[in-house]
Amino acid sequence: MRPTRDHAWETLTRYTKSEALLRHALAVEASVRHYARLGGEDEELWGCVALLHDFDYEIHPTLDKHPQDGGPILREEGYPEELIEGVLSHAEHLALPRDTLLKKTLFACDELSGFVHACGLVRPTGLDGLEPKSVKKKLKQPSFAAGVHRDEVYAGAELLGLELDDHISNVVAAMQPIAKELGLRTTADAA
Repeated sequence: MRPTRDHAWETLTRYTKSEALLRHALAVEASVRHYARLGGEDEELWGCVALLHDFDYEIHPTLDKHPQDGGPILREEGYPEELIEGVLSHAEHLALPRDTLLKKTLFACDELSGFVHACGLVRPTGLDGLEPKSVKKKLKQPSFAAGVHRDEVYAGAELLGLELDDHISNVVAAMQPIAKELGLRTTADAA
């Protein structure tokens, strides 16, 4: 079965009720799709992997279950193995090889998308005008968005072969069009 966004969204929302987790899925999807477009990759597949990467987090909130126990659920729903492997590969504790550009991109976008979202939440203009230097300054503050693994943010940019500034710029640009869906203010709101 070829995955579609509609099917992935339906699966996600069946298992995930938290608005914060749904927004995180949307942010990661936007970032991963952005990279798929830049690289001429399969945007629909990449977007579905990103949407579903944490679909089971509410039912499996511990590392001994998430995301590995979500794999069988996705198989039962008929998702292709490429999607399932992509979802599983984002988890550091599983130590699965990130041997495709899709797996590398999901890992690189996961933590950074969450962090950029947090940065947007504390700015009167959200993501509008958010510069990499501001994001990097916040990364150095351990108490800000404390749940974000900084080492994974840095490792993700390196995995993609990008300077951190460029990766941050890409993620900000990817998320800006869906700022309202992410609960973020925009320049128009601040005026």
